[in-house]
Amino acid sequence: MSNRLFGEVVFGPVKSRRLGMSLGINIIPADAKICSFNCIYCECGWNTTDKPRKFVPREIIFAEMAKSFRDISLSSVKPDVITFAGNGEPSLHPDFGGVINDTLSLRDKYLSGVPVAVLSNSTMLYKKEVREALLRIDLPILKLDSATPALIRIINNVPASFDYDRYINGLLMMKGRAIIQTMFIKGTVEGVEFDNSSDKEVNALSDLLVRLEPKEVQIYTLHRVPPSSTVSRIENERLKEIKTNFEKASLKVHLVLN
Repeated sequence: MSNRLFGEVVFGPVKSRRLGMSLGINIIPADAKICSFNCIYCECGWNTTDKPRKFVPREIIFAEMAKSFRDISLSSVKPDVITFAGNGEPSLHPDFGGVINDTLSLRDKYLSGVPVAVLSNSTMLYKKEVREALLRIDLPILKLDSATPALIRIINNVPASFDYDRYINGLLMMKGRAIIQTMFIKGTVEGVEFDNSSDKEVNALSDLLVRLEPKEVQIYTLHRVPPSSTVSRIENERLKEIKTNFEKASLKVHLVLN
């Protein structure tokens, strides 16, 4: 699978299965995927390693958002949400907090009432400035695909330097504010079988989610072709069972079915 990258800073609005009509913001260059994870299911493909690691400058992001937000404000239809997504992990941007401030200012000027969301893999939550930026927005949607360090290493294909405890502590510091997003999949990686929808994995994740006290848990499975050919989706009936499991733990669950 070749990388499916977003070619503009502002794109859409596009239909999101979880968020409605989403106006996308991509602050990573159009010709690269830059992420602190390298998930085996990512719709953008594998991380780009043959190009310099760089991000779109804040002033360009501001100019592109200002034009797009202004044009949309003059149209008859507003998006349901403004979503930071695109070609990798947005909170890796060296001026992430400043970009968020700009976004909120422009949103209030041109698209008042439209919530701002960030899709994040949660790896940068240990940084105070990232947490503070995420706490300023309406919808901090944070990734957690497993409670098990070994399975996180498989599914999220993390670097050797990945610190599980720091990762979980970052999520704990977002207690009560975060929307947790979990992709349920199964398959084989380098001869090792995995399934984060198994009873053991789901129970462990449920226990951890109770500690995290999220505003909501979003659960879903593969919808597009993943970069790894040995990964497969979870059936809808099993997702419904997982939803019931989480709800028994008093968690609010948003189930997205294919």
